[in-house]
Amino acid sequence: MKRRLFFKNAACASIGFGITKYSTNEKSKRGIQFCFTVEENRLQFFSEVIKEPIKIVHIADTHLFKDDERGIPFHKYSNRMAKAYNQTTHFQTRIKTNPEEAFEQTLTFAKEVNADVIILNGDIFSFPSEAAIEWVQSKLKDTGIPYIYNAGNHDWHYEGMEGTLESLRDTWIEKRLLPLYQGNHPLMAAYDIKGIRFLAIDNSTYQINEEQLGFFSDQVTNGMPLVLLVHIPMYAPGKSILFGCGNPNWRAATDSNFEIERRPKWPEDGHTSTTLKFHKKVFTAPNLLNILSGHVHQNSIEIIKGKPQIVAEDNASGGYLDIDLLPMNEQDKKLIL
Repeated sequence: MKRRLFFKNAACASIGFGITKYSTNEKSKRGIQFCFTVEENRLQFFSEVIKEPIKIVHIADTHLFKDDERGIPFHKYSNRMAKAYNQTTHFQTRIKTNPEEAFEQTLTFAKEVNADVIILNGDIFSFPSEAAIEWVQSKLKDTGIPYIYNAGNHDWHYEGMEGTLESLRDTWIEKRLLPLYQGNHPLMAAYDIKGIRFLAIDNSTYQINEEQLGFFSDQVTNGMPLVLLVHIPMYAPGKSILFGCGNPNWRAATDSNFEIERRPKWPEDGHTSTTLKFHKKVFTAPNLLNILSGHVHQNSIEIIKGKPQIVAEDNASGGYLDIDLLPMNEQDKKLIL
């Protein structure tokens, strides 16, 4: 069976850590030490601030197109994306599959490995179909595993529907997606798991607003070890325009898909100053362990100022990230700290 490799490498880095309960000895004053290894779609992340193992199954870009008679009035807005992922090729086996099958297989894997959390990091849906959203809720409930949902740019987008990206996102979160947030703020929320804080911040319009920037700044000040969840990857030098959040080349002149996607064109002047401040804040946050994202349907790792960003393969093709956050054992501390 031929398998497409993601990565086979290891990386170690040190990030500075602010004044927190962990800064109690000479080692921590030098900054938190961490090491991560990646093989195919499995990531193991070791750090002295991780006190208990945490198993994560990270899913992005399933692009479910499931629909029923309730979606008939919206066909003129959903027609293109309803046909986009009817059949896919599995990222490992290269056998034909489809989004529903791939999603169910990933949830089965999450149960088999007794995951602590399932992260749904955007574009789980190709459009906000009631049938698809209800189906996902049911499947997640059956796992019995806690989950975090963060919207992507397709989750709330009916193509060709009038309105700004922000107003359309607000509308369809309220009308369809809201139950997936489990009572948490749809645009920014913190989830604490075994001493690590997961921050789900919605950048599905490619932009960050002032409230989100303030929220993230407060989390940095808090000092807890953070994992940032964003659907659209944070810009990294050398990456394409799709790495849009904070990308200095993101603007109307580089927007080649707005007509196909039937949405407003990107702004003439590019990102707001708030979005650019957020980008800077992310990569200078002393307590940020890593960033998890999706959107581009291709695995990658970028390291900026010692901060690793891991991008997932699309779940429509069976892709997911199998992540272990692990304490360092004494043997490895001697090597790394």
